[in-house]
Amino acid sequence: MKLLITGICGFVGSSLAESLLERRAGISILGIDNLMRPGSELNRVRLRKLGVTLIHGDIRQASDFEALPAVDWVIDAAANPSVLAGIQSGFSSRQLLEHNLVSVVNVLEYCKTQRAGLLLLSTSRVYSIEALASLPLRAEADAFHLDEKATLPAGVSQKGIGVNFSTRAPISLYGSSKLAAETIALEYGDAFGFPVWINRCGVLAGAGQFGTPDQGIFSYWIHAHARRRPLRYIGFDGTGKQIRDLFHPRDLTALVDAQIHTAAKSAQRIYCAGGGPANAISLARLNAWCDARFGAHAPSADTRPRRYDIPWVIMDSSNAERDFGWRIETPMERVFEEIAQHAESHPDWLEISA
Repeated sequence: MKLLITGICGFVGSSLAESLLERRAGISILGIDNLMRPGSELNRVRLRKLGVTLIHGDIRQASDFEALPAVDWVIDAAANPSVLAGIQSGFSSRQLLEHNLVSVVNVLEYCKTQRAGLLLLSTSRVYSIEALASLPLRAEADAFHLDEKATLPAGVSQKGIGVNFSTRAPISLYGSSKLAAETIALEYGDAFGFPVWINRCGVLAGAGQFGTPDQGIFSYWIHAHARRRPLRYIGFDGTGKQIRDLFHPRDLTALVDAQIHTAAKSAQRIYCAGGGPANAISLARLNAWCDARFGAHAPSADTRPRRYDIPWVIMDSSNAERDFGWRIETPMERVFEEIAQHAESHPDWLEISA
């Protein structure tokens, strides 16, 4: 089996490539990346040693697909993953749509031509900001929790948020670009007869993740804490009670591998993938873990709300477990320890990758 991974020199793309090669014999991997992210050159060296064929190209350019050989599947791991993309200085809304939507059209045209299946990595941020912000929550001293006594809206339970939760706008420019990409991918698959799987991923985290607070909060926080850099609890009264679940890309690999080796018989094409309630933590509790690991380092409190921030997101992956037998194998604490060890052995990582 031949695979093409877009964005292969990013954290997720490179992790998937490495894990797939370890997991499945008889596959060959071709990767394409524009290498614009700081730190991606390091992954290029590592991937070449694993036997991955790498092409320096930009999937926003249709012509960069012309010389690519045929493959059986494309895993689209290329995107700007920040929910703040398009509204911050230094990265325009047009650039965001080129990265997250125009590039997907080029990928789909390639899949159509080569008769290749597509596995699209999407995001938990396709869901309605208003609906997420309106979830009934109860606050403990250091974390928000879904109120088990309240009536919950469709698509959410104590297991987390499922595929049927509201995607009503606004969902952020970033979220809307990913939701539009999902719709276009499904339409291409139906119109031209190739399989499409979509995984709405929660927060992915692990050692070697590029460290920016809006794209890899768990990795950034642990690295910054270890370096005694200033940290802030933003919004929500500056308490750090906001909750996210997390999982490692090698666990995502198991789901990806199952999907590309499964004959599609179900009408369901979109799945949620995340750490779930057992692998969810607030910023305050993460900081307490860091205090125990590195010594005390207190964040400052910034009570001003930030656009698109939400207090609670946990993904319900029960459909993926039902259909593919998928479950998380790497507990949250092990992910944290791997990042901590990486922070200790790479004290300049934030300067390299931020």
